Amino acid sequence: MAENKFPEVQGGGSLIVAWQIKGKHVLVVGGGEVAAGRILNCLNADANVTVVCPAAGLNPEVAYRVAQKQVTHVDRKFEPCDLDGADMVLVAVDDPEASTAIWQLCKARRIPANIADVPPECDFYFGSVHRDGPLQIMVSTNGKGPRLASTIRRFIAKQLPRDAGRAIETIGQLRVKLRQIAPRPEDAPKRMAWMTRVSDAYSWDEMCGLSDEDMANLLRFYPSGQVPLLEVLKSMRRNADVSQLDVFDGSFGFSVGA
Repeated sequence: MAENKFPEVQGGGSLIVAWQIKGKHVLVVGGGEVAAGRILNCLNADANVTVVCPAAGLNPEVAYRVAQKQVTHVDRKFEPCDLDGADMVLVAVDDPEASTAIWQLCKARRIPANIADVPPECDFYFGSVHRDGPLQIMVSTNGKGPRLASTIRRFIAKQLPRDAGRAIETIGQLRVKLRQIAPRPEDAPKRMAWMTRVSDAYSWDEMCGLSDEDMANLLRFYPSGQVPLLEVLKSMRRNADVSQLDVFDGSFGFSVGA
């Protein structure tokens, strides 16, 4: 039957997205170990973080963030006015009643919030994240087993190619350069197809080894839609004539004349 061609719905999950909070105002209530992890996650995402917590309750890491002016610190317990202007609220305090009260205030103001260790009082969950430069991989158990998420994340990280983050950074730089030479909207299909062939043509180690000169030479093949072998790019460091080189056409898997 036709319906068998489509994936089955599996309820009970979360919508995992990359939430862009750069420049957003994130309010963190609490200053202990859990708050420290939340704060670092937000700073890594370039958010503007305000921490509300008496100075005596700051753990060493949070106190360091405050001293380095990486966050704004309000030295007292939470007050409802702290929610003014907040785009996101993260609560990490050992006071269930106070946490629930803050959650209810956030719901009334339609501010997305996460109450640590209380899944029913969360609009979103924090997963266990592997970070390697631009590469981020999150494992979520939907609040059911945070420790297991960490174990699974470590397992996945061990399976990744060496220097995966550096290779992705190189590809990102190449995409920026390509957009500069082919900026029109109508160029998008060809850009995407060529970048796919480039990504498939080289190993992770080869990607990491591409210099600015190599990328500039690689872009010389874009008009023809071809992708050169790494040996070709290396020979071009000696200013070889492109017309005299063989290049790898990624769609066929063999060398053809340029």
